[in-house]
Amino acid sequence: MQSTRAAREDALRLGEPLRAIVADDHACIRLGVANLLHATARALVVGEASNTHALALQLDMTACDVVISDLCMPGLDGGYGSLTLLRRLAQTRCAPAIVVLSMVSTPQVLTGLLHQGLNVIVDKRDVTHDLLLAVAAAHARMPFLSRRARETLARADATCVPCSGMPSAREWEVFQLYTQGMSVGQIAQRFQRSRKTISAQKRSTMRKLGLVTERDLSDFATHAGLT
Repeated sequence: MQSTRAAREDALRLGEPLRAIVADDHACIRLGVANLLHATARALVVGEASNTHALALQLDMTACDVVISDLCMPGLDGGYGSLTLLRRLAQTRCAPAIVVLSMVSTPQVLTGLLHQGLNVIVDKRDVTHDLLLAVAAAHARMPFLSRRARETLARADATCVPCSGMPSAREWEVFQLYTQGMSVGQIAQRFQRSRKTISAQKRSTMRKLGLVTERDLSDFATHAGLT
């Protein structure tokens, strides 16, 4: 009997080539993904985007079967990455299938993605081995987690609260500046706000992302490419 892995690989060798839009703010990632897809001769990159606004435009202008998108691209109106748009796609009937690319490796974030219907997730470190399987699974409307994503979720316990909220544009801006080395006081001065307000926005973002400690924050920023 054919294994699930073999069946998924066959899905990319049968029928018409899949039309894919690849979205990531790093050109090297887009190039690597495109090369992997082209090598199958059964997937065709019909559009690329380096931010969420460009992805939204591509989706309006270009018919596609699957969207392969980074989770932490610059967002619409400065918001948190591409999560809002991807979640909307996941909840829209007849929308393209979605493969989420991410370096974020906290159980809360990955659990939150699954709760929001984004159930095909590839850790960027697994792209070479798992991307084609993920694309085939997404096209078949089947869940798929790459190896490192599965390992991350395996660390989750009963107390793991999935992320559900989304940082506002200003919260995300404050969070980015903080991860880049600015102090709460410096950020407050920059935006002409009180330290208390900036601190509250930072804590709100951490809560929404499932981050508890400063170490969690630092790890998230590293994995998300913010530092």
